[in-house]
Amino acid sequence: MKREQPIEVITPPNMLRVKVGGRVGPIDEAAIARAEAALEDMKDDFKLWLEDEVTKLEKAAKLVMSEGVNGEAGEALFGCAHDLRGLGTTYDYPIITRMAASLCRMIETEEKRAEAPAALALAHAHGIRAALRQGIKSDTDKIGAMLIHELETQVSDFVAPWEPDQPARRAAAG
Repeated sequence: MKREQPIEVITPPNMLRVKVGGRVGPIDEAAIARAEAALEDMKDDFKLWLEDEVTKLEKAAKLVMSEGVNGEAGEALFGCAHDLRGLGTTYDYPIITRMAASLCRMIETEEKRAEAPAALALAHAHGIRAALRQGIKSDTDKIGAMLIHELETQVSDFVAPWEPDQPARRAAAG
């Protein structure tokens, strides 16, 4: 009978702790206060930066009106809307984030862009511009609430065929 070799268990060192570092040190309240103060100082610039992004969206929307949502114009519009979806809340305009998210949902795939109504895409761009121009930051504003509700409802109706797990509003309405 052969004698079996003893089994040796090797435990590799935990390199994650070395790479990430040890425990997180105490929170530097002064650093947080300085960062918040710096953000507050930049708040006046937020509207200017948002203005630049909305202008890009409007240019893309004009191309969509002449070339259609399908193709490069639709892709450019999606890119602008995607950027605004991320920036709206950051720049203190959460309603712009919602409008841009609604537009993204409507034109996020080639299939949707092929059938997307250009007028609804343009309505989103106009709604975003109006929110910025009128200083409508959230849906607590009565006009803003009605506008975002209508845009999201129209988009939900449009995208229902692509979202099989969502009840189709058209069937219920028809």
